[in-house]
Amino acid sequence: MLHDFHTHTFFSDGELSPVELIHRAFNKGYSTIGITDHVAVGSLRRVILEITEDCALAKKYWKILAIPGVELTHLPCEAIDEVACKAKELGALLVVVHGETSVEPVPDGTNLAAIQSPYVDILAHPGEITDEEATLAAKNNTFIELSARHGHSRTNRHIADVCQKMGAKLLVNSDAHNEDDLLTPELTGDILREAGLDQAHYHQILEENPLLLMKRLNVHTI
Repeated sequence: MLHDFHTHTFFSDGELSPVELIHRAFNKGYSTIGITDHVAVGSLRRVILEITEDCALAKKYWKILAIPGVELTHLPCEAIDEVACKAKELGALLVVVHGETSVEPVPDGTNLAAIQSPYVDILAHPGEITDEEATLAAKNNTFIELSARHGHSRTNRHIADVCQKMGAKLLVNSDAHNEDDLLTPELTGDILREAGLDQAHYHQILEENPLLLMKRLNVHTI
């Protein structure tokens, strides 16, 4: 089963419509896909409404759980909790925060602000995440991403080491912007191996943790 909670459509910097991306994921064997376009305060309402409608249509006709969400990107740290709360109020079931990746100038403190917010579900590509941040993520049930995306994936081994040590829950997400970026069983295996994880961790990260996240979101597999 393939679970992927971080993807983008043409509502931000992706190439496909939400319903087309969902359908292509379904054809690739996905069980779950989160549609999490980049948003700012001004676009929250419009993007969430349109994504929610496409996710509902896809779930009605195809056997795939399509979750409407957002990715909060390059926000002032002080605004993350407020905007994440507003996103949930407007109907986003899944809130991802664009973490302190090593390849972009994300504001210092973003990781901590995201983990401290009860409205943030996933911290994406958090770069040089600290022991303290991973410990807090474990305590607050915030999930941490191992990224399939080029550039963001450079720190996957560090992220895996710290999160395994501190007990934070890991997920593998594609951060897909087109069909070719979507996960496959082979790609997820490569990501985990390159992060220094062995077969003993695969079931937990690829199956157990996605189900725990879905329980947090109060959604269920189809």
